[in-house]
Amino acid sequence: MTKLMPAYADLIPWYGFAVVWAISSLRVKRAKAWEASTDRITTITAMTFVFLLLFYDLQWMGPLRNRFAPFTNWMAWTGVVLTWAGIAVAVWARSCIGQYWSARVTLKEDHQLIRTGPYRFVRHPIYSGMLLGVIGRALTLGTWSGVLAIAIILVAHWRKALREESMLTREFGQEYSRYRRSTGFLFPRLIRAPGMDTRSGDS
Repeated sequence: MTKLMPAYADLIPWYGFAVVWAISSLRVKRAKAWEASTDRITTITAMTFVFLLLFYDLQWMGPLRNRFAPFTNWMAWTGVVLTWAGIAVAVWARSCIGQYWSARVTLKEDHQLIRTGPYRFVRHPIYSGMLLGVIGRALTLGTWSGVLAIAIILVAHWRKALREESMLTREFGQEYSRYRRSTGFLFPRLIRAPGMDTRSGDS
């Protein structure tokens, strides 16, 4: 086993992720409302920086190129497993949300509240899966650039998810409020309150 194997192994799911997103983005409903352009640009900028931190070893990164822990096979392969698991969750959630998905915070025509698959447990499983994938990649890299990437994607997706929830609350009212009480934000609830309804009915 070489040090290069985990790095190659955890790149494969990201390639698959990109292919799935490119193909599935061709089959979505028309949007009827969307977030402000400034919010969208902020998200794109943050995700671009995350991409650079995770997949490029650039000279300007300076101390970020240093390792936060010595290389060990167990840590690298733990990162590989987490990356595959995270991307699997994101793809699963993407298949469940189907034609209502959008890279931008939007409401689609005839928008439906999705509560199947991972949406039974968390309200933004695509973001959860991507975050887990980034954590995995950061462990495989073992550098401070990965740690910074985790922080950036967490903040960017947290803010984006809040904008989605505001829009969905206006659209679905009490139905979405009940859904929020029954599910976790980015992580499943460890303790379920009495009366929570998770029966099937966004990222």
